[in-house]
Amino acid sequence: MPETASTTRAPDALLPSLAPLLHEWLPRQRWFAGKGRRVTGFTLDAATELLPLDGSGPGLLHLLVRVEQPGRPAGTPADCYQLLLGVRTQLPPRLAPALIGRIRQGPLAGRAVYEGLRDPRLAGLLYERLRTPGRTGPLRFHATASLPPALAPRVLDTEQSNSSLVYGDSFILKIFRRVSPGANPDLELPLALAGTGCARVPAPVAWFETGAATLGVLQPFLRDSRDGWRLALDALADGREFAAEARALGRATAEVHLALAEALPTRRLTRAETEQLAAAMDRRLHAAAQAVPALMPYVPGLRAIFEAASGAGSGGVVQRIHGDLHLGQTLRGSDGGWAVIDFEGEPAKPLDERRSPQPTVRDVAGMLRSFDYAARTHRPWNADWAARCRAAYCTGYAEAAGADPRTDPALLRAYETDKAVYEVVYEARHRPDWLPVPMSAIERLSAPR
Repeated sequence: MPETASTTRAPDALLPSLAPLLHEWLPRQRWFAGKGRRVTGFTLDAATELLPLDGSGPGLLHLLVRVEQPGRPAGTPADCYQLLLGVRTQLPPRLAPALIGRIRQGPLAGRAVYEGLRDPRLAGLLYERLRTPGRTGPLRFHATASLPPALAPRVLDTEQSNSSLVYGDSFILKIFRRVSPGANPDLELPLALAGTGCARVPAPVAWFETGAATLGVLQPFLRDSRDGWRLALDALADGREFAAEARALGRATAEVHLALAEALPTRRLTRAETEQLAAAMDRRLHAAAQAVPALMPYVPGLRAIFEAASGAGSGGVVQRIHGDLHLGQTLRGSDGGWAVIDFEGEPAKPLDERRSPQPTVRDVAGMLRSFDYAARTHRPWNADWAARCRAAYCTGYAEAAGADPRTDPALLRAYETDKAVYEVVYEARHRPDWLPVPMSAIERLSAPR
């Protein structure tokens, strides 16, 4: 593949010609993080022709575009998005749903612009580029293994904050839509785990980046697996227990934590850091109670949980963790083994925060909340099912880690409470019918012990 610098068709003219289309199209995308705020402008960070736009066939244009929106904190850069745009003179009917629009002026005037990942030819080109490490303009392509050629691509429609392509049921390529400077944990942590021989996480086989940011990661596709959320819902619908699966999942989580501690630095949590953690949780509780008055009666009990965590002292270990662990981030194979995926963390949080060492009980708390959510989808509400899953998960974790997360209840309870408070605000804003799910946890957690 020949090297190409930034696109030769005058970047100064390219973005103004695309801007009217992007103004309409970007806010409608599921992965666009700025919903609810108007778009006031764009800035082009990079433009690269992965497939030349001058030929008779389709061209593929890779863009890194900053989106200006009001309400951004002072001193913080605008969000940068990765776009892969197909460009054709005539768009075939099969690609009509991918159309973004026709450009009226500028270097691509008269051309149809569309979501390039929906075009099998262009998606296939991206895979072939990953097979041949090297540079194309500002983009750098890397591979750790020899990859088979010509695998048919298909788009997965289940992603929210990113986009994913599956190639021949052999590999899955996650493309990060909102990109930030620094190593993305979804590449950094699986690479580190691969170095320890940890089999719980699919090892990256290829990726691409700029000098400043990770753009996409290719990993083995676990085609015969099912995610833990769906498995839990099926168990509830069938009236089956899920404790054995939860126990095995607890062991898998602990194995990942142990491998991360082996691969990357760990340190002791100081008393000041513990107090800062608890103070931040208390601030979030105060803001949440102002937004959702239903929390008000529980505030004294919840504050007591954070005070207990603050007074728990120092000495605990902090390390790299998953950061957004729940049943939907796990896969169970046909052999019954569990895998953990999606190490990106919470995309809304700054990358530096997502990459910071944290207590492992934060991951445990996230999974405990996930069991509650699964149980609440069942009618009638099956609180005992969730309690058995939570207990089994912690037991399995203790079997592999050599330490039970329940033996340090103050910090675990604080993280579970903090997560439930966040859920209350989210559900009140977006899914009021689901508000009883986190509120039941608030009631349980705030009760005196």
